[in-house]
Amino acid sequence: MTENHPDRLLRPLSLALALGLGGCATSSEFPDPRDPLEGFNRAMYSFNEKVDQHIAKPLAEGYREIAPEPLDRGISNFFGNLEDVGSAVNNLLQFKLQRTVSDVGRVLVNSTIGLAGLLDVASGMDMPKYGEDFGQTLGYWGVGDGPYLVLPLLGPSCGRDLAGLAGDWFTDPMNQVSPDGWQYGGKGLRAIDKRADLLGASNVLQEAALDPYEFLKDAYLQKRRHDIYDGNPPPEEDFLDEEVEPEGAAGQGGERP
Repeated sequence: MTENHPDRLLRPLSLALALGLGGCATSSEFPDPRDPLEGFNRAMYSFNEKVDQHIAKPLAEGYREIAPEPLDRGISNFFGNLEDVGSAVNNLLQFKLQRTVSDVGRVLVNSTIGLAGLLDVASGMDMPKYGEDFGQTLGYWGVGDGPYLVLPLLGPSCGRDLAGLAGDWFTDPMNQVSPDGWQYGGKGLRAIDKRADLLGASNVLQEAALDPYEFLKDAYLQKRRHDIYDGNPPPEEDFLDEEVEPEGAAGQGGERP
């Protein structure tokens, strides 16, 4: 499953906790200090893999079969346009005013000329897609990763990004849709569309990695660090020092107040 799954559900969390209570001890011979709950996380990873194998992946494959490529792309663009709303809020919270204007411009252009977001007209007008979220905003202001976590159904996360999910929920326009049936249907379609976009990547992960859990953990943490520093992270040793002094993050990305 992916880090950007839309639904933040409590019932699956309760089920996952019950499944993982017996496995919270670290299973590696050399424990990873980033992953103090490795036993629990591996149990959640296994749980997610089973859900993906039996439910999410078959739905995504069926969706890919019946949805013509232009329709699939249009649906992805539509949900991507909604995500730009949250990105604009987070760029504003990080005082990245130029990016905020670009995100707002993307929403306005794609929602009008782009036919409610079905067409990504803004990308052709030099308005890049930034994809900022509340986890990145917390990291920008110096909040450290915290422990690595694998969330039921939602996949890889960490302590900071788990806290950021609350902010992401409030800025998700899908939560304003009514009646509830349309809202849940829209979120379900978004999840299937995202999973369909990752079909090739999941196959590569299973075929190329000796330990897919470790591979996915390292990839997630590196990508989040890359995202927080806007593609220009400091050397690894400097980053570790900044984890001790969160305020040191104030130089990242070249855009600080």
